[in-house]
Amino acid sequence: MAQEGTTEERNLYTIRIFKERLIKTIQVASLLDYMPRLPAELRETLRHPTMTNIGAARMLIDHLLDGPREVNWCEDFLSALRQSENSQAALYVRQEDIPSPQQEAKVDCCEDLLQVLFPSLLEKLEPKEIASRCRSKKLCSQEDYEVICNSPSSLAGNRELLSRITKKKDWFPVLVSVLHELGNMELIEVLTGMTYEKYIAGVEEERKSQEKTAEYKKSPPDDEGGPSAESRDVTSDSRQHGFSYSDGSTMPDLDVSLPELNLSHSSQNGVKDSDSDVETSDDVSSVPKITLRDYQMEVAEPALKGENVIICLPTGSGKTRVAVYITKQHLDKRKQQKRLAKVIVLVNKVPLVDQHYRSEFNPLLRPRYKVIKISGDSQLKISFTREVQNNDVIICTAQILENFLNRKKDEEDRVRLSDFSLLIIDECHHTQKEAVYNNIMMRYIRQKRMNERNLKMQDDAAVVELPQVLGLTASPGVGEAKDVKKAEQHILRICANLDSKIKVVQKNISQLGNQVKLPSNKVEISEDNKKNPFGDELKKMMTDIETYADLSTTSEHGSQSYEQWVIQTEKTAVKEAVREGKRKQHICAVHLKKYNDALQISDTIRMSDALIHLEKFYSDERKKLSERDIDRGPEEINETDYFLINLFDDHKENLTHLAAKEEYENEKLAKLRKTIMEEFTRNDKARGIIFTKTRQSAAALCQWINDNEKFKEVDIRAHYLIGAGNNSEFTAMTQNEQKKVIDKFKNGDLNLLVATSVAEEGLDIPECNIVIIYGRITNEIAMVQARGRARAENSKLVVVASNSSGAAERHSVNQFREDLMHKAIQKVQQMAPKDFAAKIREFQIQNLNEQKQKKMKKLRKVYQENPSMVNFLCRKCQKKVFSGSNIRVIENMHHVIADPKFKQYFKEGENKTLQEKKLYENQTNIEITCRDCGRTWGNMMVHKGLNLPCLKIRHFVIKYEEEKMTKDTLEIWSDLPIKFPSYSNDEQGQEEEEDYGSDLDD
Repeated sequence: MAQEGTTEERNLYTIRIFKERLIKTIQVASLLDYMPRLPAELRETLRHPTMTNIGAARMLIDHLLDGPREVNWCEDFLSALRQSENSQAALYVRQEDIPSPQQEAKVDCCEDLLQVLFPSLLEKLEPKEIASRCRSKKLCSQEDYEVICNSPSSLAGNRELLSRITKKKDWFPVLVSVLHELGNMELIEVLTGMTYEKYIAGVEEERKSQEKTAEYKKSPPDDEGGPSAESRDVTSDSRQHGFSYSDGSTMPDLDVSLPELNLSHSSQNGVKDSDSDVETSDDVSSVPKITLRDYQMEVAEPALKGENVIICLPTGSGKTRVAVYITKQHLDKRKQQKRLAKVIVLVNKVPLVDQHYRSEFNPLLRPRYKVIKISGDSQLKISFTREVQNNDVIICTAQILENFLNRKKDEEDRVRLSDFSLLIIDECHHTQKEAVYNNIMMRYIRQKRMNERNLKMQDDAAVVELPQVLGLTASPGVGEAKDVKKAEQHILRICANLDSKIKVVQKNISQLGNQVKLPSNKVEISEDNKKNPFGDELKKMMTDIETYADLSTTSEHGSQSYEQWVIQTEKTAVKEAVREGKRKQHICAVHLKKYNDALQISDTIRMSDALIHLEKFYSDERKKLSERDIDRGPEEINETDYFLINLFDDHKENLTHLAAKEEYENEKLAKLRKTIMEEFTRNDKARGIIFTKTRQSAAALCQWINDNEKFKEVDIRAHYLIGAGNNSEFTAMTQNEQKKVIDKFKNGDLNLLVATSVAEEGLDIPECNIVIIYGRITNEIAMVQARGRARAENSKLVVVASNSSGAAERHSVNQFREDLMHKAIQKVQQMAPKDFAAKIREFQIQNLNEQKQKKMKKLRKVYQENPSMVNFLCRKCQKKVFSGSNIRVIENMHHVIADPKFKQYFKEGENKTLQEKKLYENQTNIEITCRDCGRTWGNMMVHKGLNLPCLKIRHFVIKYEEEKMTKDTLEIWSDLPIKFPSYSNDEQGQEEEEDYGSDLDD
């Protein structure tokens, strides 16, 4: 069957031929979300509650066939099918994608089988659990999952599940895989007519047969009866003008292999992938065999020996694959030794949880090991403790682990570091200061120190086994170092924080260089505009506001220092807003911040973008003011609001006029335009990323690109990629939106991303031909991460900046610091083990002391005002005996309790140690002990003729009411973060009088 004519005619012919199959497989509700160009009336009809899915699908297809149709309607329809995950229907739109009759027969057979077994399946399936697994394997969309889970009953949920998954490509083997994961072998036998092992063997045998057939068709030898060159040309020609349904169909075959057997992007049995060497083992149900390259094995060796190590490899060189290999070897070895074998992989960004799970750990470690992913978006975070117990490899965000480590000791669902045997920290250069990685590792180091002390005291039972540590990074950086010595100190601190040595490639540098191609560097500097009337107008308005609010600063308008000044001014003013006149400064500071933002926007993007920024802000302000007028009355409105709004209104027309003048436009945009056009004109398959500073600038730059006809001529398809957090005034992207954008970039629907720092590290973004750093001043770590995206052959890293921004100078400094980093790492690697260990220990002790001081400072602030929140328990019997409010200090050193009621808690006895020594003026030979358990608490001391109990803090347990870790033990009173009041004789006299009075009453 063949059809000649224009592309549109062939597409219409294809859809008309396969109309009924399309109607049967399309899920209309989800599809409409991606077809915005459909007439509004038709969309409303298709979404009407009375419209069935089959009826809506028929109406939609009839509309496409009968017209009118928009330009590029077929590409839009196909794209919508793919985006809405109507993957089975997408096969019947273009002739090039249509399955062969054999493939269709397989699909139809599976669907017919499902219809026959439908009644029994409705009762046996667990819809929510299966839907969750299907969603992770891309067989269910988020919408499918929600509809299935929100069904009123299990039967209704199963009806939705079965009707929806059968509309997806290759649904049958995925369903079998899910049932296997859930241990439902009975259903697998019902569906396949055989055991799971036989089904897998058949799948593998068929796949090998397909590979051989495909290889034979690719280059068959003429002397063995293969088709001649002439017949191959005829076949090729028929594919261009139609499609053939012969037994030797050249259409892509249906992928019937289980998803877990698809090991990597291009990995098949015995075929090496691009990241490292991966082969399936002979037993298809076992863990795939992973073979590392020489340079990967070089950096992995210390970890394979059980040592703590930081692996430092460039982006694109396979760090994660090395981590998977180490994980597998670790689990294999520990299982054989019958020791704890449990690995936790920590990441600092939610999207990395799914990425590591889907791309590396799950396909390469299952089915032998149980791998699970948990993030803040997952409901499994609630049952984190149970998931840790039930799985071998846990991939999660570091904050989830930190939350469960912080739970109280008596909580059942608390997690300990000793629950794991291997701790993997991705992007470990973030293990610094107050970062969550460092909080976890400080806990690790404290326990390590306690273990050393317990071993020294020969208390082996108190030693807690800690996990092995593996850190992964492309660049640990050098901090603020300006020379090799300081850079070395920075590297040693990172090593100390991770309690690890650092390892980079030394022996196999040439192999690494062949694998990771460094891009060429280029700096495009634009001259600052000599005339900037738009910016001058904004600065004049800012001066008017400062004069009105009686504010002054030496910082230049539009600068970073001005932004810092105005933020601090706003914070100070808001604290004193209740005072007369301070509200004016507070409100004006907020508006000045918006004007400063506008200056920075006009310097980065277009003047019109800056004006839009201000217009949106003042539109919101007018709305708030209007609502407040209605609620409270005009007399309560401060005149400042009207002054600021009127000021903008008075200048808006002039600003609009100036923003339209192209001669005053940002010169950097011209340089950016030239850079983009050069690359995409030279290479029609180019991919690129533009890194910019803010979310707003990313969205505005993307709009600028999409609005430019010159970019459309060279087929540039751009989208912005920004963070998912809510720490910005600009609307964030959801993680699902991020994933969709990255997927479009991978499959070629997009070829240019405009991104913030979210795309610098971690995310699985394809190699690019060009990376542009636009108007950003970054450090050496960010530069290395951004450069790592330019991994294509003959790729470029281009810095586009203005002459006065300092970005070009900073880029040069970053290159210098990168060199420093490599030299420093070499020096650290060459250190004698004894010297390295001593330096690491020194930094760790320093870190512990610094953390202790910070904790004391924080506690002092909390408990100083209310010492009663600190309670003291007998160290032996744990009975509460007094609080911080009872303590008084004599001569800034002796901590006593003057309250006579305290006597009921202790008893006095002879202190033989003091009796043998010379007694000092304020000492007695009376020892005080706990009345219940006999634990020594301290001594009685004499002060101005009075006997007072003087306590030693080491004999007590301190309990802080506000602390999560509620109990503590200290050696000296100065370690307690409270300054107690001095002892007063008057206080004692008053208490004794009360006591004497009560005796008289008795």
